[in-house]
Amino acid sequence: METKNLNILSFYLYFLLLPLLCYAEQPMKSIDLIANAKEYDGKIVAFEGEVVGDIMVRKEYAWLSINDGLNAIGVWIKKDLIRDILYIGNYKVKGDLVEITGKFNRACPEHGGDLDIHAQSITKINSGKNISYILDVKTIFLAVGLFFLILLIFILQ
Repeated sequence: METKNLNILSFYLYFLLLPLLCYAEQPMKSIDLIANAKEYDGKIVAFEGEVVGDIMVRKEYAWLSINDGLNAIGVWIKKDLIRDILYIGNYKVKGDLVEITGKFNRACPEHGGDLDIHAQSITKINSGKNISYILDVKTIFLAVGLFFLILLIFILQ
């Protein structure tokens, strides 16, 4: 009898909590933030992407560039919040994937009118990694062969 009551209680709790799970906010895309900057200006947003470029430390704060694959947005964040960021994306490195939550500024008066996010929190979703490129010998031979073919065409003209 006790398990039956427990099952019924679990059933009702599930349906009471389900709407809370459905309304979890999804991270914004940069294209939406940029296109609707006036609408989101001054609001708290979530933004997810790869840390790219350089981390520029300015006293107790730092600038990050977060790229969601479409655009990069500058993020102003307290320096102590970025201690877990180990990989910064570039040609040889896939940067850490993070989610930023903070105040979106369409034209930040503190930073010269730039579009930015003043982060309140950062969550590391995936760690980055070094990227190794395999040298394709066939491509090298093809490039060298085409070079000599073009050189021969110029000589014969």
